[in-house]
Amino acid sequence: MYFGRGGSTYPAPFPLSPPASRHGDIFRPISPGVSVHYFFSDVHLGLGTPESNREREGALLRFLDMVRRDRAESLYIVGDLFDYWFEYRSVVPRGFSRTIGALASVVDSGVHVEYLMGNHDFGHRDFFEKEIGIQVHPGDIERTIAGRRCYLSHGDGKAFNDTGYLILKKVLRARISGALFRFVHPDIGIGVAAGASRRSRDHTNKKNYDGEKPGESDGLYAFAEKKITQEGFQLVVMGHSHRPRRADLPEGTYINLGAWLRDRFYLAMDEERMEMVRFEG
Repeated sequence: MYFGRGGSTYPAPFPLSPPASRHGDIFRPISPGVSVHYFFSDVHLGLGTPESNREREGALLRFLDMVRRDRAESLYIVGDLFDYWFEYRSVVPRGFSRTIGALASVVDSGVHVEYLMGNHDFGHRDFFEKEIGIQVHPGDIERTIAGRRCYLSHGDGKAFNDTGYLILKKVLRARISGALFRFVHPDIGIGVAAGASRRSRDHTNKKNYDGEKPGESDGLYAFAEKKITQEGFQLVVMGHSHRPRRADLPEGTYINLGAWLRDRFYLAMDEERMEMVRFEG
């Protein structure tokens, strides 16, 4: 229902967990003291009509409250939490205060939270780290989580034939670009960031992640497969493509989180289990 094969040479992804009326019906720590880790991506807050954005943010707030109440060990935001984000020394974009407050509550409850920038929300400075206590990463990270060697990446730039985007990414994220941009008044600068986000989405929408066109087979899967089979990672987690996927290889597992924007999938993991779950709260 949700997946393409990613090319004839790629194994079909394994099915995701079925929907549940609430999180506890699918995944609950099997005994006291078991640490659970959560991953989600591609919420794109700020995209769409005010009504659709409020509905999406409301579901996210309920999910974050679940993570806090479950006393999770860690939470990983794997890019594009916001559809656009560019912060100044004393100004951040308006409209996201409830999400920021909910994340602060998660951190205050003792959950370790890390945030990978995506191709839409790359304009972070130090607000999240200094004001909330969330470490923001400009690129991919390696972690040992629940006893597994993990590689986490938003996934932008991993599609085949994406050289143009990689060049643009390097220019936009250069320190001099950010410094010059911050001379622009925030009302203008944040508007420009929103426009850049729309152009990035147009570029992403033109990419084919299902391998139906020559030369555009699933570069994200190929990247993950190399990390698992050649570099020894046991789990690779990405987003970006907005196509949820699980592929179990003999040496490890590749998870694409899809998009909270549309499907509201998240990954829940402890030392024994790893489940893709649709949030129905």
